Parts: sequence; structure tokens; C-alpha cells
Amino acid sequence: MKTITSIEEMKKWSRLALSNNKSIGFVATMGCLHEGHLSLIKTSTEECDNTVVSIFVNQTQFSPEEDFDSYPRNIKSDKLILQTAGVDIMFNPNQKDFYPEEFQSFVTVEKKTNYLCGVSRPRFFRGVTTVILKLFNIIKPNTAYFGEKDWQQLQVVRTMVRDLNMDVSIVGKPIVRDKDGLAMSSRNLNLSKSERRTALKLTQALEIVQTLVTKGESSAVNIRAKIQETIEKKQGAKIDYISVCDPENFKEQTEIHSRVLVALAVRIGTTRLIDNRIIEKN
Repeated sequence: MKTITSIEEMKKWSRLALSNNKSIGFVATMGCLHEGHLSLIKTSTEECDNTVVSIFVNQTQFSPEEDFDSYPRNIKSDKLILQTAGVDIMFNPNQKDFYPEEFQSFVTVEKKTNYLCGVSRPRFFRGVTTVILKLFNIIKPNTAYFGEKDWQQLQVVRTMVRDLNMDVSIVGKPIVRDKDGLAMSSRNLNLSKSERRTALKLTQALEIVQTLVTKGESSAVNIRAKIQETIEKKQGAKIDYISVCDPENFKEQTEIHSRVLVALAVRIGTTRLIDNRIIEKN
């Protein structure tokens, strides 16, 4: 595996690979890699001739009061993990090269970013779409792989790629969970033992909702109330949002008639976690 930090060197490598008719798979990460990332990487190495993984904590998607400085970082461990996983390139640019002082251009996807995480994190999606567009322009992947834990982000990236006529296929892969059911996230490392036990209420709430819908519950109001009741039983859990919405446009639903996204964001101590489940009514 080769580590590249220079944007121009990364472009040169990609041009050479593509000129030799070698496909490029890409996984964008902020590092502190876990099994969720590895599931994406594994798919890429199986489906593509070359796999590039970026390690870049993207400052533009963090608001000033958010956890950019405390976001988990472990580049040495990440490098060993990627070597073992059979990755060809670890792309690890620095902030100053990626966002020089004169940087002033951003890309936004509207409508779909007006819900869920876009409400409580108003700068988030502008930062995400900008960094992903820049990475796509630099790496020129044929296929990019994203996790469905960040369901809204996945749909926003798909919309950007469609609207801007970009030559990259976007593949979403299922949520990877730890043995206790908690959705894998780099931010889980910031949880104390007691906070992790509290965090399990997110998974439990989604399981309860699945059971309720299977038994015939169709009221989105009742479902939101049940999730709130389940999570607030635990001290230290502060709900950001609970949503029962359309999985594509994220508009809130009053009744479940077919397929919905049940999504939630909860702050456990100082750590903000998200989780979701697609639920279909029989």
C-alpha cells in the first residue's frame, strides 16, 4: 500500500490507473477505522482493480462548537488496518492543502438537507458535499462506497452526483453493528462504559418500533412517542431528533402505509450518535 499526501500526486496516480483501464473504488473516511469502514473497503477490493481510502477529518462540516478538535484520530492504526485490508492507496491530505487560505467555493444540495441532521447541523451537508466533490475530482473513482448508517448523507451524495452529471457510481452498504447492537461509529470511542450502555437505547428503540409496526401499528405519532419514552428512560441521553419520514425526500409522515425511514440522533454526554432503520409495512 502506498500513502499519498499530495493532491497532485494523487491526481497523477489516478490518471495512470485509469489510462491503463484499471477501475478505481473509493471509500471516504475521517479515519479511526472500524468494521463499518472495513465492510465498504472489502466490497471495493472485491469489485474494483484498485481501492483508494481517504483519511481526512473534514473541518468544513463541523460548526465551531462541534467536536472537530476532539474527533478520534489514530493514523498509525488506520495505516496498519488498510495495509491488512489490501488497499492500494491511503490518501491523507492536510487541511491547508485541501482548503487553502483563499478557498471560497462550496457546493450545496438543497431540499434534502433541510431535514434531520441538516436542521441541527446547518453547516454539515455543505461541508460534506464539498469535500466529497473535491475528493471525486482528485481521485476520479469509478465507484464510491458509503454506509447506510449515514442514510441522509448517502441520499444527498447520490443527488449531487445525479444533478452534476458526475461519472461515478454510488453504492450504499448496510449498517454494521457491534456485538451489543450499537451501530459502528468512530465517535463510539468517546463513550464511557456507562454512556455506551445508555447508547444501546438507540438500537433498542428501533427494535421496538419494528415490532410495533409488525403487529400493526401505523401511527407515526405513536412511534415517535415510544422512541422518546425508551430513550429518555436513561439519564444522560438528550434527543436531537426522532423522525418517521420518507426515505428519499425526508418529509415527515403521519401514517405508515408502506416504506419509511425511522431515524434518530441522540446526544449521550458530549457525544452525538445517529441510527436508523428502514421499516416496511406489510
